Amino acid sequence: MDLSLIIQLISGIVGGNAAGAALKEKSLGVLGNSLAGLVGGGLGGQIIQALLGIGAAGGGGLDIGAIITQIASGGVGGGVMMIIVGIIKQMMQK
Repeated sequence: MDLSLIIQLISGIVGGNAAGAALKEKSLGVLGNSLAGLVGGGLGGQIIQALLGIGAAGGGGLDIGAIITQIASGGVGGGVMMIIVGIIKQMMQK
């Protein structure tokens, strides 16, 4: 598994749980927030990485700028995915 993907997945989990803590009415519980964050971190991180061209060159993407971008994109992707799933869950309960 690629190091950048691992960073994005972990950041996604943290982002999903942070969004769940901030928006309690959308929270899916710790496990739900973590799973949504994991998926969102992976997807969001890969999309940002493709758009910015990070990791395509540079031999592994271990420079500090790439790592910070991977953490930020994974965290934001995880938070956004948790919010989207939380909104869908709320709409289905009505």
